[in-house]
Amino acid sequence: MPDLNDISLFVQVVRAGSFAAAGRKLGMPSNTISRRLQALESNLGLRLLQRSTRQLNVTAAGREFFERCAPGIEDIEQASASLHELSREPSGSLRVAAPADFFDNFSMDWIQEFMRMYPKIQLEFLLSDSRADLIAEGIDLAFRGGHLPDSTLVARKLADSHRGLVASPVYLEQHGAPQSLADLATHQCLAASHATQHTTWKLEGPGGMESVRVAPRLCINTAQGQLRAARAGLGVALLPSLLAAEDLRKGSLIHVLPSYQRDLTALYAVYPHRRQLAPAVSAMIAFVAGKVEHGACDGGITGTNAPPRMRIFAEQMA
Repeated sequence: MPDLNDISLFVQVVRAGSFAAAGRKLGMPSNTISRRLQALESNLGLRLLQRSTRQLNVTAAGREFFERCAPGIEDIEQASASLHELSREPSGSLRVAAPADFFDNFSMDWIQEFMRMYPKIQLEFLLSDSRADLIAEGIDLAFRGGHLPDSTLVARKLADSHRGLVASPVYLEQHGAPQSLADLATHQCLAASHATQHTTWKLEGPGGMESVRVAPRLCINTAQGQLRAARAGLGVALLPSLLAAEDLRKGSLIHVLPSYQRDLTALYAVYPHRRQLAPAVSAMIAFVAGKVEHGACDGGITGTNAPPRMRIFAEQMA
């Protein structure tokens, strides 16, 4: 079997166009390169290169061999470069896009912990409820919730979450708890600001998918705003389990019709490129993923235990 190092050397020579150019790039004498490629040709029983005093030409067999081998050599080089990146201490500037209310819920103790772990990283957070253009704005990483549109961006799912109906104990004491989905039509409901005079909620229940038409008395364009309104006793809200987890745990909100839930949503780390991911980006993703996976209480995330503060990532999902 041919030596993989000699195959890599052949690929480098073809790319460089000459033994001398390849030697300069690799820091290797050209006569050593020539001797090793002669051994490769002998091993294969084929001439790969036509040599002359003035130029180097690739034979038909050499061209086919190059086209078959070059992608594999490139993958090996990329894997080696990635391992080298991982071995480096994360450093440099890290621009992170997140929801506008990120620091209302994401503990500064966590940020302090991250910065203590990685003292050479400089953090910059860009907070907005609009979807930032990662490429145009030079953003390294974004945390997003909901269903992501098709994109050339790379997205790593960190957690799954459903949406469910919630209300405060005060509201339920004053108005009674709905006994069926149809009962919601007579209740005060909270919805997004784009809702019309009537809006339809579709939820999966024991009998399959069901719908109810509700007339929201209060509309707010952020899920966080709807959460606060529900907590204040202003009505029934349809919110992500990630978002309502801490209130449900404390009892400031209660599940309404718990056998009904809306479609699955998710929390993602989004970044521009899969290849040569900067160590600082990898460190932040791993840090947040660890908080999701090893949190102390069940936040309603499928397959994980999420700390209550992770609810902030369920931005605009209701």
